[in-house]
Amino acid sequence: MWAASHHIRPWVRSYPAGVPADVDVPDIPVTRLLDDTAARRPRATALWFFGRRFTYRRLLQAVDRFAAALHALGVRPGDRVALILPNCPQQVIAFFGTLRLGAIAALHNPLCTEEEMRRQLVDCGPRVAVVLDRSYATLRAVRRGARLDHVVVTSLAEQFPWHRRPALRLPLRTARRERDRVTAEVPPDAGVVRFAELMRRPARPVRQAELDPARRPAVIQYTGGTEGRPKGVVLTHRNLIANACQRCAWDVESRYGAEVVLAVLPLFHSFGLMSCLIGPMMEAGAVVLLPRFDLAQTIRLLRRHRPTIFPGVPTLYRELMDAPGLTCKDLASVRVFLSGASGMDERTIARFREWGLTGLIQAYGLTEASPAVSANPVGGGARNRTVGLPLPGTEVLVVDAEDPAVVLPPGRPGELMVRGPQVFAGYWNRPEETARVLSPDGWLRTGDIGVMDPDGWLTIIDRKRDLVKVNGFSVYPSEVEEVLRRHPAVLDCAVLGLPDERSGEQVVACVVEHPAYPFSADELRRHCEKYLSRYKVPARFLPCARLPRSPVGKVRRRVLREEFLRAGMR
Repeated sequence: MWAASHHIRPWVRSYPAGVPADVDVPDIPVTRLLDDTAARRPRATALWFFGRRFTYRRLLQAVDRFAAALHALGVRPGDRVALILPNCPQQVIAFFGTLRLGAIAALHNPLCTEEEMRRQLVDCGPRVAVVLDRSYATLRAVRRGARLDHVVVTSLAEQFPWHRRPALRLPLRTARRERDRVTAEVPPDAGVVRFAELMRRPARPVRQAELDPARRPAVIQYTGGTEGRPKGVVLTHRNLIANACQRCAWDVESRYGAEVVLAVLPLFHSFGLMSCLIGPMMEAGAVVLLPRFDLAQTIRLLRRHRPTIFPGVPTLYRELMDAPGLTCKDLASVRVFLSGASGMDERTIARFREWGLTGLIQAYGLTEASPAVSANPVGGGARNRTVGLPLPGTEVLVVDAEDPAVVLPPGRPGELMVRGPQVFAGYWNRPEETARVLSPDGWLRTGDIGVMDPDGWLTIIDRKRDLVKVNGFSVYPSEVEEVLRRHPAVLDCAVLGLPDERSGEQVVACVVEHPAYPFSADELRRHCEKYLSRYKVPARFLPCARLPRSPVGKVRRRVLREEFLRAGMR
């Protein structure tokens, strides 16, 4: 039997400096990670959820029971099962149960709008959907077009500890508020069954479906990809196993069975799925699940569970470190703060240094790469203004953004191209779009603009599609945003380009002002002129109450741009 973490180290070849250079990837299904860890450490903690503990043995039993229930509902290898859930035990159980049957887990944001959910469900064509009760109304509105055979509905309260459930039924105002916050009424529609009911049915053993891990899809995750239009990224079992092996090999200080991961990032996103579920399962780690980021609850979990790994995004860390009452002692147990999705600003990096927190690791990835591509080394040697070095077995080239056949020398910015075992199989039912970004020999055009120094360290500049052209000159929004964030009046900002008759495009800054400072466009303009060339200085500074962000904190510049264009702003 293949054993998860202990057998990875012999597969790794290392650089002289100790940084892993390559890994051999075993041809196994993702469910094997859970099987082997449950066999070796059955009593170890797999999940924590609001004080309820799941051992690996108990989690495996639940997964097998749910797989049997899905099989009874008609799910077979290759079928899609839509998971429309936040971080909760049901998400984990349904994910592994789906893969046990050789079916494909299609992951969706439970906060999707009707339009988004309809488009995604019609695209992937699932037979069964597993949905949170609070998201059922959205699913119900689009169910007919999606042609679902069955809908499995669940509630966060179903997995609360036994002592918390009776309190939700008390006829008290506080109990009603809590009940309304975590549950929702579901009408008795045809084809709807409760998750809890399925888990009470007699379970017949279901064997792991025979599959070719290199070819068999495991997951469909929806993303804007490199073109901005949401599409389904198909990740195979081998893609996910490869990225988990790369992650494990990179973290040379990891301790098998001793890591505790705080899972605030959503599991329906590739960053959260790998760093908060698949990776920890390989290392026999304990995962502390939080359905959504809540500042007070996050601080309580930090103090109670003392996590050693805390994946997050810059906006999350920034908000956390600004929280009243938080001290460096609350974060002292964290060995690795794994930051991704966007660049970390200097102010937050400085706060980490001031508090003596040395575990900040910036990484780079994209859903099409399962997602991790590069990272700073764990345990020292990090260059926090970069996203580190390519992961083991990963090749990265910097090419001309207009002509990918031209490889650029170190120090020249261009589009990043990536090749490795974690690179995706293609977009679901979109061969033409797949061919535009994935070459026959496995090179992925990322759509990200970056630069590599002579030693191989990568720095991400911006998305190619976000590049602003002013009189033929290139303006990278992230460069302007970094300058703006140095001003005390700027709490948050986003820079984008809008059409302009004279210059082609003009630079526009959307600014969320700090409540303690008044907003002054002239002052911000003078501030930018100190640090930026004239053509990079925003032509307009627009006050915003908030910025639209993705589930992992990326600013949705495209959404802002479309809003301004609809409003006639040019």
